[in-house]
Amino acid sequence: MAPDRQPVLEGDRTILRPMTEDDRESLFAVASDRLIWEVHPAHDRWQRPVFDAFFDAGLASGGALTILDRASGAVIGSSRYDCWEPEADEIEIGWTYIARAYWGGAYNREIKALMLAHIHRFVGTATFMVGADNIRSRRAMEKIGGVLRPDVHVRVMAGVERPHVVYEIRR
Repeated sequence: MAPDRQPVLEGDRTILRPMTEDDRESLFAVASDRLIWEVHPAHDRWQRPVFDAFFDAGLASGGALTILDRASGAVIGSSRYDCWEPEADEIEIGWTYIARAYWGGAYNREIKALMLAHIHRFVGTATFMVGADNIRSRRAMEKIGGVLRPDVHVRVMAGVERPHVVYEIRR
């Protein structure tokens, strides 16, 4: 059975719902903060044309979610399910960014916990591709129980080939 990649997920702090074209401006308002991307391999996503391509790819993926602050209803970021591999019984979770006001762990932990609980109903393993030098994201993965795989992958980001490591969380 194919996984439901655009559910509505509700936690104590956040609501995740399918991303729509109507979210473009509010998500750009979040993503236009350069500091969100300063240690990310795609450090240029704060720029309008780069963001628009990233947003369009999210919509096309069929797995993009918009993240809302449950208390205020404000759009605070986005995440995505993508790269489903039925034969490997795994799917990637990633492309996540949230407004800096929500950094510090509690929101990211809840977002990932909601996404994992949902997707593990369909697939055995969730993977997370993280820039090898992105220490902030690597620490966040370790905090939520990600296990580092031994292989390194190369992805082109901001026009440059960048090494990425893969974390996994099994059902």
